[in-house]
Amino acid sequence: MRIPAHSVCTAIRDDIVSGAYERGGRLTEELLARRYGVSRVPVREALRTLEAEGFVVTRRHVGACVAEPTEREAADLLEMRLLLEPLGASRAAQRRTEAHLKVLRGLVRLGQERARQGHSDDLRSLGGWFHETLAQASGSPALASALIRLRHRIGWMYEVRGTRDPVECWSEHGAVVDAVVRGDGERARAVMALHAERAATAHRLRFTEGADAAERADRAARPASVRNAQHPVNTPSLRS
Repeated sequence: MRIPAHSVCTAIRDDIVSGAYERGGRLTEELLARRYGVSRVPVREALRTLEAEGFVVTRRHVGACVAEPTEREAADLLEMRLLLEPLGASRAAQRRTEAHLKVLRGLVRLGQERARQGHSDDLRSLGGWFHETLAQASGSPALASALIRLRHRIGWMYEVRGTRDPVECWSEHGAVVDAVVRGDGERARAVMALHAERAATAHRLRFTEGADAAERADRAARPASVRNAQHPVNTPSLRS
């Protein structure tokens, strides 16, 4: 049975974001197909999608490689997020559905409960679901797609450090949802802008520029190393 290309794309993207493939390493269709238990056709399609998203680059005489973003590119992504997330919250206040509100309220309730209990391991995934749901509630597929891609790429390039109080963070999430429920776009925009600015201060780059030419050439000449084994794509546990 042919595996959908989007499932392969998700699996490769998740492995790139987690650091399973090193920056600059080659991504050969044959090895990826074997790794994820699929044919080369969905792998080829997935690599094209990931190149459009900025995770993969195609180099002459080498082929597909994991991208090597610069510090400036990484900083641009954070700035874009500061601009787009408030817009998304404002649009959500105007266009959200009852289904969106139900999910957002449930996530805030659960996130605030976990934050009070100190269950930090759950909060990152809950935060991701919250922001993705809010983006989808904007009623703009283009804006939602841009925001979700930004979050994926920022998660790849940055790690979150700092001492932000999780209770305070989820209180801000709750304030955003309150504004969205009331249909107050300006309030939703303002609260999200403050939340995004505070969150940005906790982000630290996972990499620094300055790798020498010999190291880059060595990485480009060999397949990307895989640090952590993941499940094959054609198993029930794959996250879509």
